[in-house]
Amino acid sequence: MSTNALIAVIVVAAVVVLALTALLWTLARRRHLRERFGPEYHRAVEEQGDKRSAERDLRAREERHDRLDIKELSPDRRHRYADEWTGVQQQFVDRPEGSVAGADELVTRLMGELGYPTEGYEDQVRDLSVEHGRTLEEYRAAHAAKVRSDAGQATTEELRGAMVHYRTLFEELLADQRSR
Repeated sequence: MSTNALIAVIVVAAVVVLALTALLWTLARRRHLRERFGPEYHRAVEEQGDKRSAERDLRAREERHDRLDIKELSPDRRHRYADEWTGVQQQFVDRPEGSVAGADELVTRLMGELGYPTEGYEDQVRDLSVEHGRTLEEYRAAHAAKVRSDAGQATTEELRGAMVHYRTLFEELLADQRSR
């Protein structure tokens, strides 16, 4: 085999190896994002219109989340929050709108104490999506019902659903504290 032919084979082999490495790296990154964000990955792809843009957005969320100072609550604080949640739920029969507003306020306060920024619903969703992507739809549904309630347009059944959705995120936030 001539030297030129050998060089050509080596160059082609190197290009193939580099291409395969790049492909495997991209697939691993994509798999990581799908596993970490769960359903939120697919929602981001749908909203962004393509995987590259969605993955860029999700990586930016990860980077922002990594800069947050997420704190651990003491067992006493976790217990107090659980007691407050019980009180909010008990109000539902007599004051469903007030109970949903109380649940929203309690979840927001818990997020703040944990170290999540609490200004702006969209930012809350983005920050929660990194560690709580699997329950984010619950939070979105609860928030939508609360907005409808604030406008006087929510049914009692929608408000009941909102309480269930808020409870799902609330319990997950407290459960994360026990697993740290």
